[in-house]
Amino acid sequence: MTETNTPPGMELTLRTLAMPADANASGDIFGGWVMSQMDLAAAVRANERCNGRTVTVAANEIIFKQPVHVGDTLCVYTEVEKVGRTSIVIRLETWARRALSSQRDKVTEARFTMVAVDSDGRPRPVDGPAA
Repeated sequence: MTETNTPPGMELTLRTLAMPADANASGDIFGGWVMSQMDLAAAVRANERCNGRTVTVAANEIIFKQPVHVGDTLCVYTEVEKVGRTSIVIRLETWARRALSSQRDKVTEARFTMVAVDSDGRPRPVDGPAA
């Protein structure tokens, strides 16, 4: 995959740099840090689709394929996979552009279920008013 390629049907939703503070004692980036970046991307995509606030209710099928290293650029791609009455499923692929090179590797994939909520935090219809 080249720098300009996006996985089919997906959009680049978040891009960030893996820093030394995000690494474990072995020098790899913590899986929890990668998951948190994916959760941020899922929220961005779901909030846009639902025109309002959403909350994460499940992180499903998280598969770690390769490690992320300090200096890698993490690119999180998202796709709205399913829309229910109050929930939405976001499919995610995370790719690492390896530090100081043009090599890109798919490092993680998952599905996050998000629920649209009103200002009181109660579930609301995905296509309903955000207030």
